[in-house]
Amino acid sequence: MLPIISATYLRKCVLPGLLAFAAGARAQEIPSVPPVFPPAAATAADSAAGGPVGQRQFANPSVLGMGPSKGLIVRYERMPGFEIRSSAQVLGLRDYNGRATKNARLSIKGYIPAWNRPHLKAIVGLSYEREEFKFQNPPTSYELFDNIQDKGLKSTAVQLAIIRPVDDVHWYLARLKGELSGDYNTSSELTNRDYLRFSAEALYGWKRSPNFSWGVGFQYGYTFGRLSLYPAVIYNRTFNERWGVEALFPARVTLRYNHSPNSLFYVGYSVDGLNYILKLRTPLERVGQPDKVPLQTLELRETEVRFRLRWEGELLSFLWLGAETGYRYNYAFDAFDRTNADREKIIDARQAGTVYASLEFFLTPPRKLLERSGVRR
Repeated sequence: MLPIISATYLRKCVLPGLLAFAAGARAQEIPSVPPVFPPAAATAADSAAGGPVGQRQFANPSVLGMGPSKGLIVRYERMPGFEIRSSAQVLGLRDYNGRATKNARLSIKGYIPAWNRPHLKAIVGLSYEREEFKFQNPPTSYELFDNIQDKGLKSTAVQLAIIRPVDDVHWYLARLKGELSGDYNTSSELTNRDYLRFSAEALYGWKRSPNFSWGVGFQYGYTFGRLSLYPAVIYNRTFNERWGVEALFPARVTLRYNHSPNSLFYVGYSVDGLNYILKLRTPLERVGQPDKVPLQTLELRETEVRFRLRWEGELLSFLWLGAETGYRYNYAFDAFDRTNADREKIIDARQAGTVYASLEFFLTPPRKLLERSGVRR
């Protein structure tokens, strides 16, 4: 039975937390395998929001002019048909040239401000993503593609993002994410050994002004397909009332245009990495390698670069629409051995470049609620 929440509790605890979460300009969104985590909750005294005179200010990665905070996000993406080529890397498999008639992705994400204080902010994120493929003239009689034909590739994740302002200039940002990623259908199929993935980021930065914040650090994850550690530079800057840039180099660089308080345009690129575990319906023999166990599990590594144009606009005081289109260049769509310890590449595949389009709805704190609290969006 759900607990009864009193009006006093809502007024004293929940409402202030929501106002604090929405205050000021949002913090930089850090991408994950989709992806991203939400802005840190800012207070009315945040240096990006212009707090009351005489009250201590605390820095964070956000700058004025960034879009509204996102609480719940629903996104659907679709690509038209494209050619796909694969080359076998081990004996016993064959090459394949064919066509994918469908590639679609659905994602649902939600973010909750778990802790919100001027000197420490924590956001908990939950997400579910599903990717589907369809190939021309199924079955293709090709092991990899027949295994993912009409079979959803899923990712269920939970993450914790923390921003620790030190003073009015310096800040720390950290994120830890755990996800179950693969072609599982039921909870009984899930095991930590097979599907569990971890990723993390950590950055240290400087807030030079309400319009300029930057930092350096590292990312550890699957952005480039395989698990790797690489340096990262975050750079958020608003040049004037119209133009700004939001970047987490090398993963993403975006130029922002503020058409109005209710309408924003973005153009730039992003590097996205997806990693799935596939359970084969029929084990594959590695011919000429008697010391190798027949393949029962593959690791699919997908890496793509997107050149994108995006618009975000307000539909209601609490509901926004995001529309995006662009060109996707597929760098890799490779399968690796997850049965034997050598992790050898089994199939080297490549998808042809193609256009894509997506629609996204997301919830934000209502404008009237912000105006009554004196918080600027």
